[in-house]
Amino acid sequence: MKKRTRGGGLKVKLLSANVANVVDTTTGKCQVVEVKGVVKNPANVDYQRRGIITKGAIISTPLGKAKVTSRPGQDGVLNAVLLKGLE
Repeated sequence: MKKRTRGGGLKVKLLSANVANVVDTTTGKCQVVEVKGVVKNPANVDYQRRGIITKGAIISTPLGKAKVTSRPGQDGVLNAVLLKGLE
């Protein structure tokens, strides 16, 4: 969804996502993987129960747990970094 901002700019909001761009820092590779669900969301406990993804949320993927580094509600994309040692 595109939203007009003050000054005439545009923001692209991500309303729902079933895939994320996940980067593995050990190999340096980026893969598009399926999002299984939200494991933890430190922004709000209710977000965790409802499955809302914000920056800093921990999501579950087939590769393991990943931390969201983008702002899906403002960037329009879901990027994450794979967390090692938390599988």
